[in-house]
Amino acid sequence: MSSVRPDDAVIVSAARSPIGRAVKGSLAGMRPDDLVAQMVRAALDKVPQLDPAEVNDLLLGCGRPGGEQGFNMARAVAVQLGYDFMPGTTLTRYCASSLQTTRMAFHAIRAREGEVFISAGVESVSSFDRGSSDSWPNTHNPLFADAQKRTERRSGTDPERWVDPREQTLMPDVYIPMGQTAENVAQLTGISRAEQDRWAVRSHNRAEHAIDSGFYHREITPVIRHDGTVVATDDGPRRGTNYEAVSRLRPVFRPDGTVTAGNACPLNDGAAALIIMSGAKATELGVTPLARIVSTAVSGLSPEIMGLGPVEASIRALAIAGMSIADIDLVEINEAFAVQVLASARALKIDEDRLNISGGALALGHPFGMTGARISTTLINNLQTSDTQFGLETMCVGGGQGMAMILERL
Repeated sequence: MSSVRPDDAVIVSAARSPIGRAVKGSLAGMRPDDLVAQMVRAALDKVPQLDPAEVNDLLLGCGRPGGEQGFNMARAVAVQLGYDFMPGTTLTRYCASSLQTTRMAFHAIRAREGEVFISAGVESVSSFDRGSSDSWPNTHNPLFADAQKRTERRSGTDPERWVDPREQTLMPDVYIPMGQTAENVAQLTGISRAEQDRWAVRSHNRAEHAIDSGFYHREITPVIRHDGTVVATDDGPRRGTNYEAVSRLRPVFRPDGTVTAGNACPLNDGAAALIIMSGAKATELGVTPLARIVSTAVSGLSPEIMGLGPVEASIRALAIAGMSIADIDLVEINEAFAVQVLASARALKIDEDRLNISGGALALGHPFGMTGARISTTLINNLQTSDTQFGLETMCVGGGQGMAMILERL
């Protein structure tokens, strides 16, 4: 393993909540700011040498700000925890929001604009019906109306052939439902329903094994609900999931489609937080880092095939690091849909034995703003458990983007 350099950006602690199913799950009654406050507190408690006054900024990712997820939650959380001296900002890069906050901390440290940052993420889909951007009128720009009509035709029985956005001159739909993008990826790549269902079963089975072995217990911080009850396990993984059961589910987005509730991620609530500091600060405080951030990258592509976003983003992150996929020991691709994981992994030539080895979002869930920090936490946990060195985290992003980060376990 490498030694820590003064100008490194290193992750020194991580805390994630259990992931609850939206609306009827274990965290449905929690306000998102209250939920993420508990994770920020837990991450700080793991670094007792650190004076919170030394934190340069609290960076909070949230996929869909609005309603209870509105205002500037990061600042509200800082004050709620008693740190009125701590600045905070809330931002969205949708699915990669808290990977973006980690990237911002990485860049600020490398630019010598600070030495300690909190990178956190939260999403409470349960709060959307209590007021979110989805409930506000006129949120969609009418410029995309024709593109949305094309999507509606494809989701019905119209035999119109889907046209690869890279070959068409019409404006793609930036607001296209994510399930429709998954169907587009399946059509473009030829990945079958059976392949998607088998990957979904793998995700649940591996998550079940990870729970039973204590793997997720090591990374989850229990949440104390307002009624005093404690939530300590993820809602999502279904024990005994098998191919026969998953294969019987009906397509959701197109009558003749391949994407079902079984091979797509559910809607969820959850929060996570990382403490990131310079190598020099870690040495000064006597803190043993968990991992070094090697490189990050983002990419853009047609919103209508957003599931392929990890491909170019990972290629860019590897190039910046001077590495190839063969140098990576473990990979985490966010499982928004089984088809996009399979398509991205095959394009990148990732060995599936090194991919999502403890299950993924198909089983655990995908609280949009939380996911970046959650996957970082799980990737570090897996690198430690398997005694390996380099990990790649990558994901597709709603609206047509990809994002990636390479970590080195220390």
